[in-house]
Amino acid sequence: MRDEVDVLIVGGGLVGASLACALGQAGVRTRVVETSPLGGESRSAYDERSIALAQGSQRIFSGLGLWSELESAVCPIHTIHVSDRGHFGFTRLRREQEGVPALGYVAAASVLGDVLARGVARLDAVQFEAPAQLAAFHIDAEGVSAQIEAAGRSSACRARLLVAADGAHSTVRDQLGIRSLRHDYHQSAVVATVGIDRAHEHVAYERFTDSGPLALLPLSEDRMALVWTLRAQDCDAIMELADDAFLERLQERFGYRLGRFTRVGVRRAFPLQLLRAAESIRPRMALVGNAAHTLHPIAGQGFNLGLRDVAALVDVILESRRAGGDFGELAVLRRYARWREADQRRVALFTDSMVRLFGQSLPAVAWLRDAGMLALDLCPPAKRWFGRMTMGRAGRLPRLARGLTVE
Repeated sequence: MRDEVDVLIVGGGLVGASLACALGQAGVRTRVVETSPLGGESRSAYDERSIALAQGSQRIFSGLGLWSELESAVCPIHTIHVSDRGHFGFTRLRREQEGVPALGYVAAASVLGDVLARGVARLDAVQFEAPAQLAAFHIDAEGVSAQIEAAGRSSACRARLLVAADGAHSTVRDQLGIRSLRHDYHQSAVVATVGIDRAHEHVAYERFTDSGPLALLPLSEDRMALVWTLRAQDCDAIMELADDAFLERLQERFGYRLGRFTRVGVRRAFPLQLLRAAESIRPRMALVGNAAHTLHPIAGQGFNLGLRDVAALVDVILESRRAGGDFGELAVLRRYARWREADQRRVALFTDSMVRLFGQSLPAVAWLRDAGMLALDLCPPAKRWFGRMTMGRAGRLPRLARGLTVE
């Protein structure tokens, strides 16, 4: 086991593994500690957990040299259709208007995990330990000393930088006493894969209802990835329905734009909250992904925002290294924090505002928001801004987010 590294990453999920892959390709000695193995057993096509990849995230995976392995396994989104159930408002985004092959893609989480696992395994600079956990750590002026437990054994590790990629319930963040600003939406999301009897034509749907947004994202073989937001008090009843009754309820909420729903796979539910860490850096430490920000799943922005954290942190680390600096110093990490602040704030505000706006039932508010959606559909400059937001192409972009390789 390597006891001295440049970067120690706690959390080797999709965001942490992406960071390790990027750093390893640049020759940065990296150790990853993850409680579960990266990649997983193959599942039934109806039991997979799906992830929406923004067009900007496709560029990141392209820059990492992994897109060629992913491309055949993802389903492209050509059109995004946004509507307000029971009201007149709607807007559409089309790939032709944005001049891109696809507005985004939908991938199975296990496929992403497997591709990243293979990518990390090819890198001599990366040591990936799973299952393993960070037992203790201490930060001093020169670096981080950590104790890692794996396979019943304990080992010491010294790093110049500790990166917390350990999710919304980050132990690193909590142990450092970093406050989290939280808002409970009192909603839960039910996720599943459903079958349809009509071709989806690569259209993704976001339909706002009085209980929350309902998203359906295209998959291969006439399947759709479902993210159905419900009031927290209604979730258990929906989860307990037999499959046929569940599909009937879903049909009633969504309608027949996709024909009839024919089957549903394994259903999962999780509570929804907005979380933003009050600090994203400390000396020798940085937060990325859900450890720094956890969003409502509306518009599918969470994972994509985390990937942009990765791309920006990689740029900052490599720029400092080329200049002969110490990328664990607070002055260097502040560049990462300042860079990410605008994007994180903008996306959090965007998703939170959408939830609040469409959660209003007052007739006057409903009329105004629907008029706004129609205006957006008819106003090219506003639609371009909306498109850039959803595709992850707004603001200053790191090298990877422009599809360029790490240096």
